[in-house]
Amino acid sequence: MKPNCARVLVENVCFEYPGGIEALKGVSLAVGEEAVAVIGRNGGGKTTLMKHLNGLLRPKSGRVLIEGEDIAPLSVAKVARRVALSFQNPDDQLFNRTVESEVAFGPRNVGLDEQKAAANVNWALELFELEPYRKENPSDLSFSLRKRVAIASAAAMDTSILVLDEPTTGQDHHGIELLERLIRELRQRGKTVITVTHDMEFVARNFPRVVVIAEGLVRADGPCNVVFRDQGALALAQVAPPLAARLAADAGWEGEIHTFEKLNAELKRRISA
Repeated sequence: MKPNCARVLVENVCFEYPGGIEALKGVSLAVGEEAVAVIGRNGGGKTTLMKHLNGLLRPKSGRVLIEGEDIAPLSVAKVARRVALSFQNPDDQLFNRTVESEVAFGPRNVGLDEQKAAANVNWALELFELEPYRKENPSDLSFSLRKRVAIASAAAMDTSILVLDEPTTGQDHHGIELLERLIRELRQRGKTVITVTHDMEFVARNFPRVVVIAEGLVRADGPCNVVFRDQGALALAQVAPPLAARLAADAGWEGEIHTFEKLNAELKRRISA
């Protein structure tokens, strides 16, 4: 990704938590109109980096540009008009008394008119199958449903950039299918989707580009099938590639084989050859 084409541009960002803990040690990253997965072990700097994208954290040095503008002088509220973030733990995000008001909070607070906000709320509730819970208190729902509510509230803001932190946590197979539908719809609309996740099967199915972060630095960045073969970066990040990619590598098969669909297609091709 060329910097002048980037919707998100992180330039040599360093960040230190109180006590001298270096979380980011000079991270640079450019993301355009695409879907990108950010992977790595816990404590490697992934979530810290994501919180820089919407201004919740500010760099010790370096800078973050969103759609070409340095966000350093901007308030979190102003950055939120461009970047929506769904937290890893939904309980850190949810505070309204009904699911409907929770999902509506973001769209209204980024300045959408009532008609547009209502349409976005209805779309998000329908997409995540939350319509039956519209008048329920989010705190009364299961963790998986609270997670859906949190993601729906971020998606309903209709920002050009959506950041999802561990969206598959607590989700069953159907919940993950709904997430994948969201990603497809947002990409069709030209949105940028950046996702932090430990779910490599989810990554393989949905993200053409993968960024590996470990020990506060970007260790690999490229096409999914290339990164999944970078044993050095994956070992440093303590991440294993998806099973299909491992089986293809063990068989000595080259190419973009990182999902079971592609593995099965390659197997059939070799049998019929």
